[in-house]
Amino acid sequence: MDAERPLKVGDIALGTQRSVRAASLRRRALLTTLGACIVGGALVVELAGRRGQFTAALHAAPIWILSVATVLKIVALLSRTEAWYVCVRATGATVARRVLYRAAGVGYLASVVNGSLGLAARIASLRRSAPETSPPVPALLAAEVPIISVEIALVEIFSFTLVGPLGLPWWVPIIAIAVTAAAVIGLRRISDRRRLGLWSGLAVMRSGRGRMVVLVLLAVCAQIARNWLVLRGIGVHVSVLDAIALLIAMFTLGQLPIGPPLGAAAAVLILGAHGVALTAAAGVLLTVTATVGSICYASWAGVDRLLAGRITVSPEVTVAPTGA
Repeated sequence: MDAERPLKVGDIALGTQRSVRAASLRRRALLTTLGACIVGGALVVELAGRRGQFTAALHAAPIWILSVATVLKIVALLSRTEAWYVCVRATGATVARRVLYRAAGVGYLASVVNGSLGLAARIASLRRSAPETSPPVPALLAAEVPIISVEIALVEIFSFTLVGPLGLPWWVPIIAIAVTAAAVIGLRRISDRRRLGLWSGLAVMRSGRGRMVVLVLLAVCAQIARNWLVLRGIGVHVSVLDAIALLIAMFTLGQLPIGPPLGAAAAVLILGAHGVALTAAAGVLLTVTATVGSICYASWAGVDRLLAGRITVSPEVTVAPTGA
């Protein structure tokens, strides 16, 4: 009988880390569920008496508009994934693009529930799929910072679109832009001075920064186009600046544990003056098309993973030596 393998300190540490991660995920899921219930309940109260308008607005959008909105969501996901790939490869990692894209598909599906949950799922999937060729978790977390900094910079640049809807002082966007610019400059200097461990995740600030910025811009433009197209499709006459304001609100509120009601809540908050029922319906359609796009991406990732797992190497053919 084989003796049981003795328990090592590393096994205990690994088990503890997994328990901590599982507990953290449970807390996030619980908070998201609670937040979704609160926000969803508030929307139901707000839409009381407007059920007919809300239902009519949901049916007003042509199928082709919803299909294009879904495609634009996939384009945004692909662009952001490629930006993530650029950041990860800049650390010196050799992970294959296809493996990273599959991990991103898992994360984007989880992002439908909560953004931070999606990030955790992406990183966990990549580390599980390519532990030898992907950076350690701290560097992967740091690799998100350049992308997020560009997204925040774009938010601050166009934050003047929120001055009217939210009644903000005119000088708030100016201060926000100055703070963001200082943060980006600080990241660049840190990436020059510190290049090992956690700080390797900032390596893209030294090389590949331009490509990463272009990819993030493409993802953001696709999202803006989605907002404008769906809003106009159901009869909400908005400008491109309104679509940008909605994207900023969705990005900001997305940091909170709100879950699927996020789109409708952001639309009502920013564009409620155009009609609560219409804007809430637009938010719901944006959420639905985004979810369908994420499911399509994740489905490809799952199928590709299965196909890759079925590829087997043919056994070597051994030729028996001939007798003398």
